[in-house]
Amino acid sequence: MFKRRVVVGVESVRIIFPIVINVDQPVLNPPDTRTKLIHDQNTPNPKYRGLIHGVTTIVRAEGLGGIYRGLFPVMMRQGANSAVRFSVYSTLKTQVQRFRARPDDPLPSWATFAVGGVAGIVTVYTTMPLDVVKTKMQALDAKTSYNNSFDCVVKVARKDGVLALWKGATPRLARLIFSGGIAFTVYEEVYKFLQMV
Repeated sequence: MFKRRVVVGVESVRIIFPIVINVDQPVLNPPDTRTKLIHDQNTPNPKYRGLIHGVTTIVRAEGLGGIYRGLFPVMMRQGANSAVRFSVYSTLKTQVQRFRARPDDPLPSWATFAVGGVAGIVTVYTTMPLDVVKTKMQALDAKTSYNNSFDCVVKVARKDGVLALWKGATPRLARLIFSGGIAFTVYEEVYKFLQMV
């Protein structure tokens, strides 16, 4: 009876894990503030003298909502990243396991890392437009440049062409290949450990 409860718990972890690991990022780490401060430091005359001064200035000027501007595109990007990454990983893992001599055995860590890396590649190219919109919506001039995220997509595509929505894919690609490989390798090891408990 105890063993059955643990297995049900492990299956719940498989479903809930992708959601839980991304919930805290946009809520506890206000996306607009960090990006605003970074953009401000790259201007000739920065108006924020650091994190605390920047946050208090933004809150005074725009209210508490000012530090959360850009939250919708961040949540869309995070949700899409998780959905694509976990779906691709699960699909590829199943396909790789089918071709093994003993398909029921877990994949070795190097194979898990490789499958996670490929999932990272697919994630970058399918979600890059959301990342571009997120970044544009968090810029210092976003409030005056765009009405909303959809308006941002239209204006970027008209001004710079549709391929501009994939601008910056290469640096993000390097990051997500490794983070995908590492995250899924750790994920599978934790899963194996929980099954033994």
